[in-house]
Amino acid sequence: MAQSLPLRLGVNIDHVATLRNARGGALPDPMRAALVAQEAGADGITAHLREDRRHIRDADIDALMDALSIPLNFEMAATDEMQTIALCHKPHAVCLVPEKREERTTEGGLNVAQDEKKLAHFIAPLREAGSRVSIFIAADKKQIDSAHRIGAEVIELHTGAYCDAFAEGDFETRDRELSAMTEMAAYAHDLGLEVHAGHGLTYEDVTLVAQLPQVQEVNIGHFIIGEAVFRGLGPAIEEMRRILELARL
Repeated sequence: MAQSLPLRLGVNIDHVATLRNARGGALPDPMRAALVAQEAGADGITAHLREDRRHIRDADIDALMDALSIPLNFEMAATDEMQTIALCHKPHAVCLVPEKREERTTEGGLNVAQDEKKLAHFIAPLREAGSRVSIFIAADKKQIDSAHRIGAEVIELHTGAYCDAFAEGDFETRDRELSAMTEMAAYAHDLGLEVHAGHGLTYEDVTLVAQLPQVQEVNIGHFIIGEAVFRGLGPAIEEMRRILELARL
């Protein structure tokens, strides 16, 4: 078995902003959530600035860049507007994700193979500005090869189908999805890509993903923010860190 690499936890604060925007005021404050997460041991903060600004807003990105002492992972669609914002702020990492206005949350991985030439030109200035470029994709060899060819440094494997099957008790699908992630994480690592994973992960299903030796970061948002209602945000993050650490023993 391959030796496990260090494992980081990124905390996505989008859904704190969703709660704020539902009421139309200033609370709860995503910036406060990011600082609590930082204090609780998060290794990075993820924020997705959508084109429709349904949760994170431009001012949130401004505040995060000014206040955080841990890296910001700036999730965005591959649009000219978002590229301009990323080049202005120069976050530690830029993660390109597919985006449709009608979706509740990101529904799948980016089809890099379909837009390889366009995406190669899109990410070049981001890399030149010093941001690490990550591509959110399915555990699919064709997509990984394309991500590698266009110059991405990181891939983030979409774990949504695995998590859905786990929750539904569909163990055949769960095991098939986990097998694909296992194989593709090793393949991407051998190409020189850093491997991350995220989407829908919980206390119950994260261990099998965290045990993949090539995965160096998991990004978790909705579950942690939901669990914070019952535990508090700091304790919810601390429990996730405990589970991740146990997974790597």
